[in-house]
Amino acid sequence: MGICRQDREGLVRPKPHWIACLALVTGLLACTLGQPTPLPVGPDAGATSQSESQPEPLPPLSTDVVSPADMEYLGAFRLPGGDEPPLTFAYGGNAMTYNPDNNSLFITGHDRVAYGGVPDGDQVAEVSIPAPVISKNLEDLNMGEFLQNFANVTAGRFTELEEIPKVGLQYLNRPETGPKIHIAWGQHLQPQDVASHGWFNPTLSNPDFQGTWFIGNQDLYSVNGYMFEIPREWADAYTGGRVLATGRMRDGGQGGMGPTLFAYLPWNADGSPPPAGTRLEEVTLLLYENAYNTEEIVRSLNGYQHPDSWEGGAWITTVSGKGAVLFAGTKSNGEKYWYGYIHPDGPQLACVDNHVTDFPTCRMADGSNCPQADFAGCCDAEAGTCVSSRGWWTTRFDAQFLLYDPADLARVAAGELEAWQPQPYAVIDIDEHLFLNPPEWDLAEVGWGDQRRNRIGDVTFDRVNGLLYVLELYADGAKPVVHVWRIY
Repeated sequence: MGICRQDREGLVRPKPHWIACLALVTGLLACTLGQPTPLPVGPDAGATSQSESQPEPLPPLSTDVVSPADMEYLGAFRLPGGDEPPLTFAYGGNAMTYNPDNNSLFITGHDRVAYGGVPDGDQVAEVSIPAPVISKNLEDLNMGEFLQNFANVTAGRFTELEEIPKVGLQYLNRPETGPKIHIAWGQHLQPQDVASHGWFNPTLSNPDFQGTWFIGNQDLYSVNGYMFEIPREWADAYTGGRVLATGRMRDGGQGGMGPTLFAYLPWNADGSPPPAGTRLEEVTLLLYENAYNTEEIVRSLNGYQHPDSWEGGAWITTVSGKGAVLFAGTKSNGEKYWYGYIHPDGPQLACVDNHVTDFPTCRMADGSNCPQADFAGCCDAEAGTCVSSRGWWTTRFDAQFLLYDPADLARVAAGELEAWQPQPYAVIDIDEHLFLNPPEWDLAEVGWGDQRRNRIGDVTFDRVNGLLYVLELYADGAKPVVHVWRIY
């Protein structure tokens, strides 16, 4: 049996003014080494504008975006291996990337667990891709095979970031560097002084890890949860050739009230890696308001709620020239949401942690505070009377894709839009395809029924064949299952 994930706290506390000032001074003094030529684009459009005005209406959507009708569900397949940590996919699936040179997937295994539980977790393995099968019976699904078994490619790295890790991977084979797997690494409660990005060789027995680097002076809550490739032509036109996208969106609004996205490039002109600790120049493409800056739900993703969690992203394209930036995650769509526990009497009832009083712990769907009676709480964690782990809960979760028009992100890069103004042009619910069958002993952590959270994890895209791979967490016991869509 694997080791369950730990309590996912989501406290939102305002930063003292002196921290904000120190961050500004640090940013002004930071140097950037070995980076591309400065970009001929507009100023960075961050999400900290003081304007409370609504976004200006955007022009009509371009006709070359991927529509939901262009996406066909093909089925799912299982992952190989047993359940013994750390060499297992059980309690893993934190990150995944497609390898076009081998038609395979690199996927992380059992997460690291702080305080010595699984100190060598989040190892990486390479697996084959069998034909997906449409079935609600796991036994009907084909199973991938190990092409490279688990390897501890980050041994000795990110040792300060082991409390519920957040990981992103992207395979990229460039003339300057050859094939590399780029990595982002953070943790649930994120320090701001630990570099988060690096790369390693896809030959897992000889990873030759390089890094670690910062993404400019960005909040680390905003940069180290997922990664994907930006099409080269688009990157050349709008980000100065920066072809790697990185971002993060965790519950509680820390890092941004919606998915985030930054473009960066982690090599010098000769393909060599920058020195460790370098602050890589970035181009902001998407960044909503940060809950550290305000308790109000403003400059956010439309319909944003604090339990939202976007775990993966991909820049999808088609041979006909359509494109979209896709984010995948578990969306809170409840009539109310709260910080605390599941109420034992039903999902329609809030159960806040009434010991937390420094931010609103219960809100209605429109962002207003819940009625006062909802702040009473319903259990005592110390007495063991709570039926779930503590965290952000809602009356309803859904697994969703968000589709953004790349033209909107180009306008952000050019300074024509604020980074919080783009909104999805389509939202796709994918719950009908999921198994949603976690182990019974994990229900206190992940929830059940309408309150099942942590539904899907990372995604990755095969651009040549138009295939989108999506991890469903806790689907095959504690192991993830890989779902597949074709993009036409």
